[in-house]
Amino acid sequence: MGLVKPSFSLLLCFFLLLAPHSLSQSAINDAQSLLLLKSAIDGSNSLPWRLDSASSLCTSWLGVKECSPEGRVTKLVLESLNLTGTLKPNILSSLDQLRVLSFKSNSLSGQIPDLSSLSNLKSLYLNQNKFSGNIPSSLSLLHRLKVVVLSDNLLTGSILVELTSVQRLYSLQLQNNRLTGKIPPFSQPSLRFFNVSFNNLSGKIPFTKALSQFNLFSFSSNPHLCGQQIDKICTRDSFFTPSPSPKGPEQPFPSATIDAFPPLVTSGHENNHKKRLIAIIAGSIAGGILLFALISILLFVVIFKKKKKKVAEVSTQPREHEPKTAERETEPATAERRDEPQRPPSKPAFSWETESSGKLVFCGGVGDMYGMEELLRASAETLGRGSVGSTYKAVMETGFIVTVKRLREVAVKEEAARDSEEFRRKAEELGQVRHPNIVPLRAYFQAKEERLLVYDYFPNGSLFSLIHGSRPSGKGKPLHWTSCLKIAEDVAAGLLHLHQSGLVHANLKPSNVLLGADFESCLTDFSLVPTFLPPSPSPSSSLPSPSSSSLFYQAPETRNLRSLNAFTPSSDIYSFGILLLELLTGKVPFQGLVEEHGKDIPKWVRSVREEEKTESGEESDTAEEKLGVLLEIAITCVAVDAGTRPRTEDVLRMVRDARAEAMVASSNNSSDRERDRPGNSPGQWSDTVQSLSRDRGSESFTERD
Repeated sequence: MGLVKPSFSLLLCFFLLLAPHSLSQSAINDAQSLLLLKSAIDGSNSLPWRLDSASSLCTSWLGVKECSPEGRVTKLVLESLNLTGTLKPNILSSLDQLRVLSFKSNSLSGQIPDLSSLSNLKSLYLNQNKFSGNIPSSLSLLHRLKVVVLSDNLLTGSILVELTSVQRLYSLQLQNNRLTGKIPPFSQPSLRFFNVSFNNLSGKIPFTKALSQFNLFSFSSNPHLCGQQIDKICTRDSFFTPSPSPKGPEQPFPSATIDAFPPLVTSGHENNHKKRLIAIIAGSIAGGILLFALISILLFVVIFKKKKKKVAEVSTQPREHEPKTAERETEPATAERRDEPQRPPSKPAFSWETESSGKLVFCGGVGDMYGMEELLRASAETLGRGSVGSTYKAVMETGFIVTVKRLREVAVKEEAARDSEEFRRKAEELGQVRHPNIVPLRAYFQAKEERLLVYDYFPNGSLFSLIHGSRPSGKGKPLHWTSCLKIAEDVAAGLLHLHQSGLVHANLKPSNVLLGADFESCLTDFSLVPTFLPPSPSPSSSLPSPSSSSLFYQAPETRNLRSLNAFTPSSDIYSFGILLLELLTGKVPFQGLVEEHGKDIPKWVRSVREEEKTESGEESDTAEEKLGVLLEIAITCVAVDAGTRPRTEDVLRMVRDARAEAMVASSNNSSDRERDRPGNSPGQWSDTVQSLSRDRGSESFTERD
């Protein structure tokens, strides 16, 4: 008789029995489950997990980001690893301590398995795969669940009504699937991110307090949806729509109306007379009802249009009435207020006169995505006004959204007087800039005295809104140390690309740093101040006044209104240092911060963070140590002498080194409080969105229970 080949499970148990006794039985079960998972979905052998290293899965296994003190896996992030196959039922059931689970950007298929055994799960990322079937009902049983990202799959069926009972739900993203049916009435106060666009949903969008804060972006490309959020009236809400009778065919009028007129005579002639009389009365009643309904609808439409006109009036005023010195500090560009509903006005706001010779020119080798007529017909709302121009959010009739910057009149006239070809050349130069941490210029337009720049729209808002939320200026809170380091790296990487391209930003501040789809930081409004303002501006040219807080982000050598040529990579580094200080403290810069308090800045930063730590208890004692290097970088960047500031490449290298050292230290000394702070993608951004809920009265992502 031949030898029987041992099964995979028997070999696994044998090797795990040889593991050190310090590995608990539960941890052994976790290792066994992970190896079974690998055998099911890792046909390309992307996961270097081995039986003989199971005892060190928390420190050496790819994708195992965090473990509990008992050695249980709590954070599993397997993103972009070319994983295929299906997740078999119960294959994850023994990983009951998981709090973050991500299979983002793979090729997994089949139905999403039952996850009810993962009772501690808080963040689930299954987006950008090939999952099909219904959304599993087991999600509604996970009462600690906060983030559910199932976008970009092949899911069918309806959205689970039971998800409305998940009280801690913070982010639900189901876009780009094949979902049908109605949207449930989500009412959780904690809900801050919601997207069901590009499905086949139908019916009226519930106007709950939670769903009223989202606009067309969250519901677009569902042709059968209607409701206030997308500015589409539901026809079934009209007064004269008949409702089917469950008992049979409709009656021309209620039977009680007939009974109100008893028979007067019994002859056939008089019966006919009675029938005619009843018909006349019934017709009069029906006509009166119909007339009343039509008048009511007319009044409703008039009132509705008046309300929408108030929303649109900010952008229909003539150019000369725009404020000359308005700054967009408390209303950062492309950052929407999330505590109040925003709906596009029905009337096109881009009502300025254009010349037929003008043309919308797309940049970066991109073909025409839309025409100037479509852009002019778009509904718009003002996002902010600054030294260079006004910024609008434009929603086209197709639902496509862009950000449009309309250059100020002083810049346009001066530019037109010199040469429109110069504008074209500069716009083309800016349009060629492409980098993951830079907002791309997609198109530009010029005609007579009109200059427009078109950018991508960023619905997640700006860094300013992340730090300060809806609080008054200066009342923000410092971000978590991992957030500070990640933002610093993103901004420095974007700056380096600009400087290597021969450009300067010249207006770096938190309101000009937008948050992308994965909450990466992206620079916007770069090179506009030195490019599109005249070289010798007049006092009315709307550069920041000495009383503007925007001035305090600028290097001392650039604060002279007649020295636009002083903008250099070194002046950008100064602004970067001020931005770092705002990240660390949550405080906007103030007059004399550097010149008068330079030596006291480290002490001031530490006192602010210590005060915040005392009030919230969210910072560990090691945070000051991890942020020490970042504070030192900020101090070197804000040197008054431009010649002593570091180069951009050196700044990026120092930030990356600091972040790498901090992450290594964190993985070796992870605490339960720092363990599960979900963002949009745990592999890239795990902590930044923590501060968003602080001013909302809802629970922070920091684990408190």
